[in-house]
Amino acid sequence: MNVRILTLTLFLGLLFSGCTRSAPVDTSFTPMAPANVSLPTLAPVQTYLPPTRAAGEAIASPTPDVKLVLPTFTPLSPEILSIGGTPTPGPVTYTVQPGDFLGKIAQSYGITAEELAEANNLNIYTSIIYPGDILVIPVAPESVADTLAAAQAASSDYFKIIPDSELVYSPLGTLLNIEAYVRQQGGYLAYYNQEVEGEYLSGAQVVRRIAQNYSVNPRLLLAVLEYRSQWVTNPNPAASTLDNPIGYIDDTRIGLYRQLAWTADKLNEGFYRWRDGRVSNWRLTDGALITPQPGINAGTAGVQNLFAKLDDQASWRIDTGANGLYATYSKMFGYPFDWAIEPLIPENLKQPTFILPFEPGQVWTYTGGPHGGWDSGSAWAAIDFAPPGEPQGCILSQAWVTAIADGLIVRSENGVVVQDLDGDGLEQTGWTILYMHVDRSERVPVGKFVRAGERIGHPSCEGGFSNATHLHIARRYNGMWIAADHASLNFIMDGWVVRGDGIEYDGWLDKDGISLQAWETVGPINQIQRP
Repeated sequence: MNVRILTLTLFLGLLFSGCTRSAPVDTSFTPMAPANVSLPTLAPVQTYLPPTRAAGEAIASPTPDVKLVLPTFTPLSPEILSIGGTPTPGPVTYTVQPGDFLGKIAQSYGITAEELAEANNLNIYTSIIYPGDILVIPVAPESVADTLAAAQAASSDYFKIIPDSELVYSPLGTLLNIEAYVRQQGGYLAYYNQEVEGEYLSGAQVVRRIAQNYSVNPRLLLAVLEYRSQWVTNPNPAASTLDNPIGYIDDTRIGLYRQLAWTADKLNEGFYRWRDGRVSNWRLTDGALITPQPGINAGTAGVQNLFAKLDDQASWRIDTGANGLYATYSKMFGYPFDWAIEPLIPENLKQPTFILPFEPGQVWTYTGGPHGGWDSGSAWAAIDFAPPGEPQGCILSQAWVTAIADGLIVRSENGVVVQDLDGDGLEQTGWTILYMHVDRSERVPVGKFVRAGERIGHPSCEGGFSNATHLHIARRYNGMWIAADHASLNFIMDGWVVRGDGIEYDGWLDKDGISLQAWETVGPINQIQRP
């Protein structure tokens, strides 16, 4: 809303505001040293490669209205795969700085971490470098200009890094057993654990929780983590990566959980802003502006946006080019476009019939228009409702949140309930509904099939961050967040159509010539009754 009136509502609005999606966690964590831990002996696990199929061949889809097709592609030429400089006549040395690790130093000179390790008699998996160490650089560009020119040769502005379905936690993302893969690699991540919201999670469990909540593909999260810190394969990564494994320096983002949450949000931010046509340029850490090329796809835009928050211009062109994250992903999981699902959202997709998420005859309050499904980057897929009564902060309500459609409950934890509408038990396929801030008391259990109008649980402040009891509700299809005011897929419940104005949390519900405006407190402009 652009105009706020009535002084009293300023106070009430503080009590009845919408949710901020980043989940608060204890910033302390307890990494476990490999020397103190013995991993259990595991049976061999599968190699995680895309389905084998010929170009253009369809394979069985986890959801019936999506055709999975291997795109026709031309293998990359050796010229694109090599962007390093030429050898110099004599040895070039580099003094290790705080925050450096082998991969970071190597990429700045256009060489591989393996080449740098070999030139310095280091083991890429076990050796640790410290500030002040002197490293020999076996191959170096002759100047910064050469570095930029070499990186430009990789055509990172046009270079497609991943398909859209590899940024989203989409149907083929379910083929990765995260825990088995992490243990198989045997890196630091396999020994790591961290306290998150009062419980200890393993490194693999942290990756899974971020992937599920943000709906970002776990293969991509693991590839970014490996590319930035070698946590997946190296049991002794550089000490400089232990607090900030992604390399984002912020005292409020210490530890794997918060680093990956920030990463997932930036990947989503670039992905959905690109799809919505709201990207004009990327601003890099050195202030440089880069205009994305129109030929890229949304998945690539998501990765470009992430590195724009981490890199100067020279590093960005390397990281988003053929020798950057793409190379690490390909080494770990194969050619990324073999995993493509196109289209991820069918052209003729229609929303099922939904009803309002509370019991008949009750009057709830429409408190939040379109905003992030999970954190601010994940499209503006969510809207908020508050239960009957005056705002009283975080007080458990006795009102009931009810299902908006028929479906199977596939997740019920930490204030989150996810309902799968196609009944296959996967939240990465077909339509799914996220109900957020549902209190643990009397919350519907996993495995229960719930009919439209049946009870889900009580609204509260549990899960994420909220300063007032309410329900946060959002839609996804094949793992992709669907904007609440999507041009052709508006969120519609009992005939009420969600409409936004381009400002987060602002919006209206329209039906039969009546418009209800999202507002943080109780009033005639935002009260709604289910018939």
